[in-house]
Amino acid sequence: MATKQPVRKASLGARLRHKRARAVHRIGHFVTRALRSFFYRQSLVPTVPVYEKDQFPLLRDFEQEWKTIHAEVTEILKHRESVPLFHEVSPDQSSISKGKNWRTFILYGFGTRLDRNCAQAPVTASLLDKVPNIQSAWFSILAPGYHIPRHEGVTSGILRSHLGLIVPKDAEKCRMQVENEICVWQPGEAFTFDDTYTHEVWNDTDEERVILIFDFDRPMRFWGRVMNSTFIRLVKLTAFYKEPKRRMENYEERFEAAVRTADETVENLANLGR
Repeated sequence: MATKQPVRKASLGARLRHKRARAVHRIGHFVTRALRSFFYRQSLVPTVPVYEKDQFPLLRDFEQEWKTIHAEVTEILKHRESVPLFHEVSPDQSSISKGKNWRTFILYGFGTRLDRNCAQAPVTASLLDKVPNIQSAWFSILAPGYHIPRHEGVTSGILRSHLGLIVPKDAEKCRMQVENEICVWQPGEAFTFDDTYTHEVWNDTDEERVILIFDFDRPMRFWGRVMNSTFIRLVKLTAFYKEPKRRMENYEERFEAAVRTADETVENLANLGR
């Protein structure tokens, strides 16, 4: 007869950390809900799920340069195995990022420019540098057949833009639903939406989908801007920011090393052929 193993109880420290994390989550949920209403009242643009393109003229520069951006991300994809999975950078995203289906090459994170990653896509980075109050930006690489479950963003103080780069031929089967609106990516076309509305993504094709995503501050009145910047500064004091920041820096260094190694290999092979 098998001996029944005793159930190990978590240490007091672990239980306290768990309770603290749950309390922080509850408080954070309450605060973000209250701020969402406040930011909507302070907004200088409509509070809608998806915006009309002419609402944000800054998108035109990205659309005009999309072929160059496409060329830059194509070079990055030559080292795709060194591009981290979304949940490797941000463990909080593990509920929507599974397996090896969603990779992210980050150029800006929480308002911080990742210079070494930006050096891999200089034209893209120069365009992002001109976006007022940019917060985050990355190339989003979605595997064939993957579904990102319904979810919503943290704060309505930030809006999100997408630029289509590599889109499956059957584009209608690669789509995003924001609230009740369906968005279909097209190469070289951009749109902006409020990611605090629930949204969900399907890539029901056998092709990869690659887009550029960037976040920027919602245009708001004075007190909205003050509260938004205060909220972002407070977030940066938490593990929600500190852990991804550390991981971003680590993966940035690893990608640069992978590119350097590949370049050296090519150079050595070229020298052997002489």
